[in-house]
Amino acid sequence: MSLSKNGNSLNWSIIKQDLDEQGYAVIPSLIPTDVCSQLIASYTQADLYRSTIVMKRYNFGKGEYKYFAYPLPESIAYLRNEMYSPLSKVANEWNQKLGIDFTYPEKHADFIDACRQQNQCRPTPLILKYEKGDFNTLHQDLYGDLYFPFQAVLLLTQVNEDYTGGEFVLIEQKPRLQSQAIVLQPKQGDMVIFTTNFRAAKGTRGYFRSPMKHGVSKLHSGNRYTVGIIFHDAK
Repeated sequence: MSLSKNGNSLNWSIIKQDLDEQGYAVIPSLIPTDVCSQLIASYTQADLYRSTIVMKRYNFGKGEYKYFAYPLPESIAYLRNEMYSPLSKVANEWNQKLGIDFTYPEKHADFIDACRQQNQCRPTPLILKYEKGDFNTLHQDLYGDLYFPFQAVLLLTQVNEDYTGGEFVLIEQKPRLQSQAIVLQPKQGDMVIFTTNFRAAKGTRGYFRSPMKHGVSKLHSGNRYTVGIIFHDAK
């Protein structure tokens, strides 16, 4: 597996531009359908997971998700490692713009070591399953004091074939303004990269933190599977 689209390297300048301007970026057709099918089939392999969460029990919405245990599946471990390095450059640029005195290391392994120093040792990549009527409330995946400012979601099923509804929703709250809703409907194999907590937005007096949350709207029919790739570990 390689981080490429149709044999060409990803255009990180475009991805960075989208992240800077809107707090998210969509990469179409990143994951082949056979990898999507393999990940869906692995949902019933209990030994792959450290815990299962029923969303309704915690008022997170309705549906179910499972956190992978270490070692992660090869495809997820690869993506988590390879996506981190270019995203860390954007993260450090945002910190500089916002006056945040923290530098993310270039390598993901070094960042995980920093997580462990904060007693954050539990893996956070997860697979989510939604059925008719299921949804995910707006939230942020922070998991501890040390978090990476970007995360990603991979769509494993095809909209309007495997399910209907279930849009990916982002909400941005700018100071003194009403919240802005962003509604996306990515296709099977697409990846959405988005900010974990806030984006570095430019105002008339410089850059400021513009908080964002994400969630999933209610499914009208079928089954929707996704994988969430979170780069920091949890307490």
